Amino acid sequence: MNNELQYGVPIALSLGANLGDRLSALKYAIKRMSEIIPDIVSSNVYETEPIGYTDQPAFLNCACIGHTESSIDEVLNLIHVIHGELHRKARPKWHEREIDIDILLFGDITIETDQISIPHPRMHERAFVLKPLAEIAPRMIHPKKENTISELLVMCNDDSEIVIHTLSEEL
Repeated sequence: MNNELQYGVPIALSLGANLGDRLSALKYAIKRMSEIIPDIVSSNVYETEPIGYTDQPAFLNCACIGHTESSIDEVLNLIHVIHGELHRKARPKWHEREIDIDILLFGDITIETDQISIPHPRMHERAFVLKPLAEIAPRMIHPKKENTISELLVMCNDDSEIVIHTLSEEL
């Protein structure tokens, strides 16, 4: 990020897709999220094996950070709109996704409801989330764990295969 004064709440997102034109879906989602995260920065794209239900194609994943003056409800609303625009279908947990956008961190806020948990409850267990996020926000602090993203990555026991793609220049 640049050295200009930033306004709003720091936000971190994880994006993934494993159906259709995966890279185009990520690009589209990032562009749309920039409407409420004007200083959005994305990581490189990582190809990752699926977790949970493994009989499905590999995912492309990336992380994004920036600042927003929008509320969590406004961010969630835009995420739902993007999911609809990219024709995400309802499927069981951990199954294929045309696009998946998760809020990882929203400042130092913690929320636990039936609809959302922030910080994301399993982010510290997932290398496919931590590697891209550590690339762009290594010193960001997890408000519950009180560790930096880089520290969480070192402590993470997830040894799933992750291949970096330097496709972000195109994003």
